[in-house]
Amino acid sequence: KDNKDVDSLSHTTWRCQYHVVFAPKYRRMVIYGQIKGYRADTAPVVRTKGIEIIEAEACPDHIHMLVEIPPK
Repeated sequence: KDNKDVDSLSHTTWRCQYHVVFAPKYRRMVIYGQIKGYRADTAPVVRTKGIEIIEAEACPDHIHMLVEIPPK
């Protein structure tokens, strides 16, 4: 990509970035050890839908992700 701020399709110009937070019920501290090494960018839905994971951070009781999703 030449310009990281804006992407385009045939009839649109877009920049759809979402801040997503995953938290288990009651904020149990189980995420850090079980999911920290998981590579979300290898998941089939990420590859087939064109989703780009810009940044992700695993905290002891929740996960923060900044994702870019095309408007398809």
